Amino acid sequence: MRLPATLIYGLIVCVLMVSAPHAIHLPLWVTTLAATMLAWRGYLAYRGMPLPPRWLLLAITLGCVGALLLNFRTLFGREVGVTLTILLAALKLLELRAARDAAVLIFLCCFIIITNFFYSQSIPTALFMFATLLVILTIWIHMHTGALPLRPRLRIAGVLLLQAIPLTLILFVLFPRVQGPLWGLPQDAYASSGLDDKMSPGSLGKLSLSDAVAFRVTYNTGKPPQRDQMYWRGPVLPDFDGQTWTSGKGIARTKQPHLDNLGSPIDYTVTLEPHNKTWLFALEMPTQISIPAGMTYDFQVQQDANVTSRVRYSARSNLSFRANAEEEPRQLQRALIIPRQLNPRAQQLAAEWRANLHDDNAVMQAALSYFSREPFHYTLEPPLLGLHAVDDFLFTTRKGFCEHYASSFVFLMRAAGIPARVVTGYQGGQYNSLGNYYIVRQSDAHAWAEVWLRGRGWVRVDPTAAVSPARVQSGLAAAIPAGESAELPFLARTQSLWLIKLRFNLDRLTYQWDQWVLGYNPERQFALLTRLGMEIITWQKMAFTLLGAVALVVGLLALLMLRRLTLRNADAVQTAWLKFCRKLARKGIVRSAHEGPQDFAARAAKIRPQLAPAIADITASYVMLRYDHSADSDALNALRRKIRAFKL
Repeated sequence: MRLPATLIYGLIVCVLMVSAPHAIHLPLWVTTLAATMLAWRGYLAYRGMPLPPRWLLLAITLGCVGALLLNFRTLFGREVGVTLTILLAALKLLELRAARDAAVLIFLCCFIIITNFFYSQSIPTALFMFATLLVILTIWIHMHTGALPLRPRLRIAGVLLLQAIPLTLILFVLFPRVQGPLWGLPQDAYASSGLDDKMSPGSLGKLSLSDAVAFRVTYNTGKPPQRDQMYWRGPVLPDFDGQTWTSGKGIARTKQPHLDNLGSPIDYTVTLEPHNKTWLFALEMPTQISIPAGMTYDFQVQQDANVTSRVRYSARSNLSFRANAEEEPRQLQRALIIPRQLNPRAQQLAAEWRANLHDDNAVMQAALSYFSREPFHYTLEPPLLGLHAVDDFLFTTRKGFCEHYASSFVFLMRAAGIPARVVTGYQGGQYNSLGNYYIVRQSDAHAWAEVWLRGRGWVRVDPTAAVSPARVQSGLAAAIPAGESAELPFLARTQSLWLIKLRFNLDRLTYQWDQWVLGYNPERQFALLTRLGMEIITWQKMAFTLLGAVALVVGLLALLMLRRLTLRNADAVQTAWLKFCRKLARKGIVRSAHEGPQDFAARAAKIRPQLAPAIADITASYVMLRYDHSADSDALNALRRKIRAFKL
């Protein structure tokens, strides 16, 4: 049996819709080859030409597998698996001969839909996949109904999807949740984004061009801190090789990190996006956190496993503190190490400060004054630096991003004999008044310094604030020169109030989606089932509950469909007449079982003479529809209108 061209065109559309979102992830040659095969199949169907021979398809298949092996060096994993599935779907179109082949291709398209969620689980992705599924169901119905017009096919597909929603909700709520994504076995399942455990010139500058959300923060009690106090502590980088700061290997401690809290605590909740690293972000300095995590010797909050899925935790921090006032000598010695053969001019400047100023705090203030006094510029486009990178920056280019200022400041402090280290994280955040939370984006990535002062412990110093206070007080867009603002994402630099409001509305919607859909983890499922009365939750009890709920919904849907089938088979004319009789019965005019319509109408007219014309008109219309088979639907609709308008 030859498949109709309309069905083939519909299947091409299905493959195109499920594959199009992958175009940005696939190698260019794969996208080009898949598009070529789709166009080829469409041309063959349009011309009515025969399909290519099987030996040619086999050769193309083997060539694709070989090319994938060369491209990915493996045939296992998320990337290569998705790529191979899309190529197989396109190849299946070229051997499409029977209804069985079409059914296989439809099922394959349904599978490819799921793979789109490997890369994005956002609301737009979900809506597009829902629309794609509607198209696939429409084509599936077309395969079984043949000449049925498009609109009825779409209606049937829509009804099927609506009927599936209750079952989907039950499975979502009751099916056992798992930690992390379902595709977590392959090595390439977890993408790394955001900050790294090393920093070199330009690394944070590149990250600042990303508009992606790093985490969102809701302050639970009290007034939130000022923006210039929002330092979200992340990786601490104590080791320097002249170009790159790294976390290195920690030195064993004999004492736990000690924190003296000097102010009132701040409670807040963080919803952290996955970044495939172990650290969690908290305001300096954190004292409590609601999930299992530990604090390192340098006050980093870390958990044992990488953050590969969205994490929500509550935390408490004190903005006024004294950190490790009694620091171990080995840690202080580590914070003094610099490559002595590099940056001689910076070392000489630090030595002059040390010779003239004997107090560590005075040396630190002299360095900050140097940054604010000299013609330094905050820029996203710093010049390239040579072997003596700190010297080049301090005395020649004087243009840099936050990592340049933090790196050179820490180098100067160490050269002056003051223990110091680089801290990276995020600074600030954008307040969403529509959702009452703060959004911290990758563009808020920041680097600052910590120096150890006797009696005060580790003290945060942000040399960027000495050069560009606007960066700390108002954000990146307010700090960079006007000529460089075009490099920022459009929504990050726009001043349009309605665009900003639209962005906040969309982010609030995304936040709710993250909290209640993507954030429905095993802990939330356990809490919900406990509230529903399942105090002891076992997999057997969850399975019985799930099966019972599914059976209940299926039964209700079956009863509804049977009722609609019964109503559809009922005599529409008789139904209208009985409705008229019920109206009269409510006023005491009850029709006897043996009484015909005309006799009943005559008796009712005697009881209510004022209604005699209306009763006679309705009865005449009913008799005509009942016994005159030439009457059409317009006459039936007219009878229904007369009965609705009939008032006693």
